Amino acid sequence: MTQLSQESKHKITMTLNGREQSGYAEPRMLLSDYLRQEMALQGVHVACEHGVCGACTVRINGKAVRSCLTFAVQADGANVETAEGLASSEGELNDLQKAFRKHHGLQCGFCTPGILMSVEAYLEVNPKPNEEEVRDMLSGHLCRCTGYTGMVRAVLDVVEQRNGG
Repeated sequence: MTQLSQESKHKITMTLNGREQSGYAEPRMLLSDYLRQEMALQGVHVACEHGVCGACTVRINGKAVRSCLTFAVQADGANVETAEGLASSEGELNDLQKAFRKHHGLQCGFCTPGILMSVEAYLEVNPKPNEEEVRDMLSGHLCRCTGYTGMVRAVLDVVEQRNGG
């Protein structure tokens, strides 16, 4: 197998977790692979590679997207957010991350980054979901460890906090 030359790659510039970043990607390179291999972001997990499990979810221009179904070149010029961008620059976890820890919403943690990104996007469009709505939203992710109960509690806790409860 031969390496593609730099000339056959496309330059990609994106705002990644609040900072402008540039790199090169083959036309067929998936965004998940680009973020892991070229940008060294290990919070983007790849499991099913079919968009089913949700472990690779990132936000592109505010929308939750499966990065294993998106080509890296499609993110050129976009605002891309990953789980690494949720914590403050000093490393302090955001309220959702703290709630997941508090309510044991993660165990092995493999699915957690993608779920956090989906929840953040969801709460922007539905800031006051009820338990059934949270469970429905989480059904788009596969977790083999938690049974989702802790995740639901964590999301509802954040909903209450963000809405002055």
